[in-house]
Amino acid sequence: MSPDAFQPDEAFARSLDIADPLSSFAERFHLPCRPDGRPLLYLCGHSLGLQPREARALVEEALSAWADLGVEGHFRGAAPWYAYHEQLRAPGARLVGAEPHEVVFMNGLTVNLHLLLATFYRPTPERFAILLDEPAFPSDLYAVRSQLRHRGVEVRDGLLTVGPRPGEHLLRAEDVEEALDRHGERIAVVWLNAVNFLTGQFLDVPRLTAAAHAQGCFVGLDLAHAAGNVPLRLHDWEVDFAVWCSYKYLNSGPGAPGGAFVHERHARQVELPRLAGWWGNDPATRFRMHLQPEFVPVASADAWQLSNPPVLAMAPVRAALALFDEATLPALRARSERLTGYLHYLLDRLSPGRVEVITPREPARRGCQLSLLVHDRPEDVVAALEAGGAVCDFRPPNVLRAAPVPLYNGFHDVWAFARILAGV
Repeated sequence: MSPDAFQPDEAFARSLDIADPLSSFAERFHLPCRPDGRPLLYLCGHSLGLQPREARALVEEALSAWADLGVEGHFRGAAPWYAYHEQLRAPGARLVGAEPHEVVFMNGLTVNLHLLLATFYRPTPERFAILLDEPAFPSDLYAVRSQLRHRGVEVRDGLLTVGPRPGEHLLRAEDVEEALDRHGERIAVVWLNAVNFLTGQFLDVPRLTAAAHAQGCFVGLDLAHAAGNVPLRLHDWEVDFAVWCSYKYLNSGPGAPGGAFVHERHARQVELPRLAGWWGNDPATRFRMHLQPEFVPVASADAWQLSNPPVLAMAPVRAALALFDEATLPALRARSERLTGYLHYLLDRLSPGRVEVITPREPARRGCQLSLLVHDRPEDVVAALEAGGAVCDFRPPNVLRAAPVPLYNGFHDVWAFARILAGV
């Protein structure tokens, strides 16, 4: 919908919700309420997604299997535990544009990052650096610095960063390319946030991947703010590896197991060095135990698994991924662009100079998060939002992040959020 067709009144916002068939998906989630029972205005899916109503039933299914079957639950029941993670493979692959054998759900994002860097970061005297985009999510930065130290590389020599130019908020693709031209021969891994956690910028991943590969670098992606939010084609873009969490846009619960992608040109190479555990072993020999002490990796992303799947934690992931398959990411993406477009339209109508949107205005270059610089009394703005029942988040000194998530937020949510800001 063109911004010229938007209107600022509440009746118009409600009419958009009524006309949108995806609006009904909000009923499939639990929405937190205020102490008086009124629902909160929840725009914090970039931090923690809401609970799908079906999640409880699937957790209870696993608990019942444990109670009724004991150890036999690994191979009996409605969803046997032995292959539980395999149920997440195909829907997860659809969300990130991968082949099923390139995707596995396991661990948390940073654990998976360490596991994959153990394979893809193999420094040599000539090629030992890791290039990061800025601002980097702190956990990524901690992980990369520790990997450098673990491999005997001084951080001051091995950590390269490229960020927005002075006075700007967004990263320019040409600046990443220039850094690759200048330092490419000594860069082993390029590690990028597909969608930046602070600004909401969606990078031109295929362009930057091609530039890094031209310099002989591996390319890895943090998809924490991208998976379930923006269209991804990891296989076609020839990204080498990626990791993501599932508690933000994938709505799978706090600390839910994350996902990992390994492109098939690597996943099929069983001779690649890796940190090994028994669940990454070929299932045909997994239970030979002491009879076969050598690790025999399965020729897929599953080979990076260490331990058997945490079934109780994976049950909500099943519920969440099923909703994405039902709604479809293309339809959700189209709705997301309309929601953020409407929010941008309403923010443009605020008094000049009060807030500045630093997320790209072009829909293709952003996800569903808009980041605002609050120039005037940011603490008062945060207090007003809290008093009005709005849940978003604030990053000091003055960045406010709000995400109208297309699975459970609507146009009236956007209107109500902008109305609170206008009234501060």
